[in-house]
Amino acid sequence: MATPHPRRADLYRMVMPTHTCPWGLKARHLLRSSGYDVSDHWLTTREETDAFKVEHGVETTPQVFIDGRRIGGHDDLRRFLGKPVRDPKAKSHAPVVAVFASTALLAAAATWAATGGFAPLRAIEWFISFSMVVLAILKLQNLESFSGAFLGYDLLAKRWVPYAYLYPFAELLAGVLMTAGLLTWLSAPLALVIGGIGAVSVFKAVYLERRDLKCACVGGDSNVPLGFISLTENLMMVAMAIWMLAGQASAPAHAMAGM
Repeated sequence: MATPHPRRADLYRMVMPTHTCPWGLKARHLLRSSGYDVSDHWLTTREETDAFKVEHGVETTPQVFIDGRRIGGHDDLRRFLGKPVRDPKAKSHAPVVAVFASTALLAAAATWAATGGFAPLRAIEWFISFSMVVLAILKLQNLESFSGAFLGYDLLAKRWVPYAYLYPFAELLAGVLMTAGLLTWLSAPLALVIGGIGAVSVFKAVYLERRDLKCACVGGDSNVPLGFISLTENLMMVAMAIWMLAGQASAPAHAMAGM
């Protein structure tokens, strides 16, 4: 039985000395992985690219043609092949899930390296403190964007705007100190205050006022919806703070009992 020839596709994409279109590379990979024989046409100058757009009445490149029929750009090709196309405006918990999954694995690895085994309580402590540090880093990438989103729902920030700028630094400091087990008298109350205010703010905005807002937990540029995961982030800080304060309070008692 004769093997059928692969379908033919023509791809026109920008490949210039200072710029190679990433969507063109993705389109080529998608075509080849879908079994197409690709004729890869390079548009090597701005003039050549503009002339191509005028000729075909299109505004963007790359452009894909299959068996002489214009399919369109990268997203159009995905639709043509029956593959999902991400909506850039759609809300998603993916950024927070990625952070928590990564910090959980990192906490498990750090616990193993430090103890030679798996210590569940230490792993949970480090998971929370590592998460605080990573989330603070994401907020600090664009402090203006974060503060703008944060001011939309945080109760203290609405009354005192500088708090929106101080919050990521406080979260970072508390997370680092908690990881090291240093200055619990500072880190635990700090986490308790910012986590408590955050939890109340999220609960009020989401569950009492039923507002549809974006969460600033991974920075102001994300499309993470304000809701259960946002509330969980703050409750983890509160739980960690209470746990550390309880541990510090019990330490003198144990010391006295051993005397």
